[in-house]
Amino acid sequence: MKNINIDCSTVRLKDLKLPEDIKKLSYADLVKLSPQIRSVLIKSVSKTGGHLASNLGTVELTLALYKTFDAPQDKIIWDVGHQAYTHKILTGRLNSFSTLRQENGISGFTKPTESEYDAFISGHSSTSISVALGFATVMKNKKDNHYAVAVIGDGALTGGLAYEGLNNAGKSDTNLIVILNHNEMSISKNVGALSKYLSTMRTTQSYQKTKNIVEKTLDKTPLVGKPIKTLIKSQKNTIKDMLLHSTMFEDFGFEFIGPVDGHNIHDLCEAFNNARAMNRPVFIHVNTYKGKGYAPAEQNPGQYHAVSRFEIATGNPDVVESDSYSSECGKELSRLADTDDRIYAITAAMKYGTGLQYFKPKHINRFFDVGIAEQHAATFSAALSKMGCIPVFCVYSSFLQRAYDQVLHDASIDNSHIVLGIDRAGIVGEDGETHQGLFDVPFLTTIPNVTLYSPYGYDEMRLCLNNALYKDTGIVGVRYPKGAQNNQIENIYPCTDYYHINNSSDILLISYGRLCANIINAKTKLSEENINCDVLKLTKIFPIEKEIINIAQKYKYIFFFEESMQNGSISEKLGFMLCSSDFKGKYFSKAITQYVKQATVENAIINVGLDSNSIVKTIKQELKQWQ
Repeated sequence: MKNINIDCSTVRLKDLKLPEDIKKLSYADLVKLSPQIRSVLIKSVSKTGGHLASNLGTVELTLALYKTFDAPQDKIIWDVGHQAYTHKILTGRLNSFSTLRQENGISGFTKPTESEYDAFISGHSSTSISVALGFATVMKNKKDNHYAVAVIGDGALTGGLAYEGLNNAGKSDTNLIVILNHNEMSISKNVGALSKYLSTMRTTQSYQKTKNIVEKTLDKTPLVGKPIKTLIKSQKNTIKDMLLHSTMFEDFGFEFIGPVDGHNIHDLCEAFNNARAMNRPVFIHVNTYKGKGYAPAEQNPGQYHAVSRFEIATGNPDVVESDSYSSECGKELSRLADTDDRIYAITAAMKYGTGLQYFKPKHINRFFDVGIAEQHAATFSAALSKMGCIPVFCVYSSFLQRAYDQVLHDASIDNSHIVLGIDRAGIVGEDGETHQGLFDVPFLTTIPNVTLYSPYGYDEMRLCLNNALYKDTGIVGVRYPKGAQNNQIENIYPCTDYYHINNSSDILLISYGRLCANIINAKTKLSEENINCDVLKLTKIFPIEKEIINIAQKYKYIFFFEESMQNGSISEKLGFMLCSSDFKGKYFSKAITQYVKQATVENAIINVGLDSNSIVKTIKQELKQWQ
């Protein structure tokens, strides 16, 4: 489509029909839009929280995509989706962008139910190439000449699934384009051989520079210039090998373009158009800078990868992240490692997210960031265990899902002793369905040789970590929620595997983790209505000890409330064990039965009926039916 020349001073993001008008604008117009988009990103994320640095780095890249491709017919797949905020702004969600990550607002990740431009759901990494190949394969079979475009960061490219996709995609003979957004940062700084390889490619641009000089010279040479240029192009692989050698992506079967300046819209569009013309799998290496356009994020992209609300002028966040379960776990693990050189700490690109920034400086030889490779982390940990070490793999609950097979096959069967620091367990809030930590209890408790703890507060977490390291055997998980402890009952009850508050009632309330605060509140509210309850607060939640069954069997009415999926939950298991033990009373369990949508943690807990008021209401309703 021919560019429409517009006075750059009149180009305003809010006046455009998006994304259609992007194709009509000149490169100069698009350059003028970039700071406007960054302003929207900074202002909105400062109020809602979200992924800032990665999105500031992909503004020009996204504009170039919509200048070049014809979405939604062309399928643009954003790996993880945390780099797709500009994509959302350009696809009809500018006016609703202030609702980002808010309840009933737009998602912080791509979500097909939200927009036809969101080609595939995302939230976890390394999926985009496999998805793009699926789309491209069907389009090829339907003789549809549109393109499938995967945009993947160098952090996500450390995940094994990305290479499974590359291995199959390179020789697929489809209209598939993979764009590597290389910014040298994932959530923590990228590590390993791939990072070094890509960094070398970032600085080795002699091939592209030489190619451009030769082509421009030949274009200006009368008569013989064009024939020679054609001959050189036919021998491009030989020439490229002489200048830069083959890239690993060409070895996979891709045509390779790059490196390209990811903040130069003209160069990006030229690369994308060249890729379109090849009609086969193409890999484009794009260099961008995280946090571009906002000084605090440029200076510390790791801190601004995912942020809470912050003050724009200073960049100061509202929340002090040092007060969190993650930080307390990292500090305690580092303290224990001071006197025990068997302790190793492993993370999958989440050093800061899991609090291991406290461990690394003091124990650098026993700290390993393996990249976005949870499967490798689990098997690596099992091998460390076999060498007499005590590995602690700190990982978000929702990310541990990737390593189920390795925990089962590589660690459990041989009864390896590994410790899982299961961060973000339970409801996590604004990140929504893809990040809720509600499945670790059901899937880990299907595996033999597994012990699980779910502490209420920091003191209990330290106790559980010590038990996991030195008391228990096999696979031991210590699961804890996002954020800081609730001080309501901390230090009131002793730190033990369980605590029974016995007031000789015939009603027993059971829970574990942070939900215990809601149980205690519900107990207090019920007592004001002359409904007296006892409480059983679990810390070691699996396997369920015989003492727990013995306590529960004495009650007439039992209510178990749990921040986990219902199927496979601890409450489900306890109910089965009570039934098998000839329990004569009434038993009710309340857990979660569906995906939990984005909202604050507090509101999400209310929405699933696990707040103290909902607990009181549920207990009163059930008692009325039973009595």
